[in-house]
Amino acid sequence: MTTQTKTQKNPSFILKAKNEIVYEDRPIPELPSPYDVIVKPKWTGICGSDVHYWVEGRIGHFIVEKPMVLGHESAGIVHSVGDKVTTLKVGDRVAMEPGVPCRRCIRCKEGKYNLCPDMQFAATPPFDGTLARYYALPEDYCYKLPESMSLEEGALIEPTAVAVHITRQAGIKPGDSVVVFGAGPVGLLCCAVAKAYGATKIVTVDINDERLQFALKFAATTSFKSARVSAEENAKNMIKECELGPGADIIIDASGAEPCIQTAIHALRMGGTYVQGGMGKPDINFPIMAMCTKELNVKGSFRYGSGDYQTAVDLVATKRISIKELITNKVKFDDAEEAFRDVKAGKGIKILIEGPEE
Repeated sequence: MTTQTKTQKNPSFILKAKNEIVYEDRPIPELPSPYDVIVKPKWTGICGSDVHYWVEGRIGHFIVEKPMVLGHESAGIVHSVGDKVTTLKVGDRVAMEPGVPCRRCIRCKEGKYNLCPDMQFAATPPFDGTLARYYALPEDYCYKLPESMSLEEGALIEPTAVAVHITRQAGIKPGDSVVVFGAGPVGLLCCAVAKAYGATKIVTVDINDERLQFALKFAATTSFKSARVSAEENAKNMIKECELGPGADIIIDASGAEPCIQTAIHALRMGGTYVQGGMGKPDINFPIMAMCTKELNVKGSFRYGSGDYQTAVDLVATKRISIKELITNKVKFDDAEEAFRDVKAGKGIKILIEGPEE
């Protein structure tokens, strides 16, 4: 697709309907409140959810019923600020947290704003995303980047915050053995954050040899390739090969694949912790007997909550984790659809789309 977005005031990459993407010139957003800022997104990563909306037109009960701007993993430069804004100024480089809660409900008040029923999340119907020249956000959902961090790295703060939240749900502490199923972006970042939190053994699990090798160079200490055998046998083999003793202390699933989930439950030690970070089909066969008899701590994880975004920025800024290695390609705004096709085809790890040219 070729398009002339340079002449448009606010060029936007829009999902018009299932499998139909267009570029449109949208109105430049006005400041919703004096506490808000308008940011020019400079780099945006492509998430699996963006591709899912493009291909399927929905994720669960979130259905694309009208044209929607895609994108939510972004960093940019502050373009204008409301008159009550005190922490940001025009020209500041920021990572953009793309979900704004109501701030008033019980979940928000207890600090779990990611569970707010009235969350307005970018590129989740009916709310527009960040693949445009301008995007409005409250100032406290923009995180100033240190000079040592690039805007490209800033765009990866979003999936890093997802990994921070997952590992917090897991309660990882120094000395833990951690297994992470799935060596995609979130799985890799879970390995990195687990290492930063002091885990001594980090096992990456996947069926792709290339991704396993990357994970070992990136953060994992050992790897395991899943075989087409029963979940119990896969678990037994992994415990033996990876020297997990009575089983892993913590297992994170970042794949959403049913066989991985089943294997994970069998591979945990008594009293271990399991966190579901990846999304897959709505219903699966689950080894409930093993979960009960081992008294496992089983948790879900959804997006990120209070403090996760800032922690992600701090981990990268202090070089406790490195994320730039995950960027495998960068494309111009006018080539965004091609980048979406590459992600759908499983090419690379993280592809970034540059903001519209001025």
